[in-house]
Amino acid sequence: MQIQFNTDDNVEGRDALAQQVTAEIENVLGRFSDQLTRIEVHLSDENAGKSGGADKRCLMEARPTGRQPMAVTHQAATLEEAYRGAARKLRSMAESTFGKLADQKGAASIRDNEHR
Repeated sequence: MQIQFNTDDNVEGRDALAQQVTAEIENVLGRFSDQLTRIEVHLSDENAGKSGGADKRCLMEARPTGRQPMAVTHQAATLEEAYRGAARKLRSMAESTFGKLADQKGAASIRDNEHR
């Protein structure tokens, strides 16, 4: 799974931030590394240094093998909250998508175990 990292001109500490984001993605989405070829991360500061609420934005786009891309966004007060929130949203979307694919391929579902 390749991770591509992008920021706007208002985001500081790019190299250190890239390492933190990469570690978070590997931690949260690592179990999907066989199904995801690439994850693109776009971090931006919407207010560019002005004070305000949730002005940090993270857009994450995942490229599943042989499927349409999946994208999520998360806005928060800090960059860390923004990328962590986006990673968790993407994990939820991946669990839903890959779970549905497994059901379509004849794998046992959670509901099968309830009736036993």
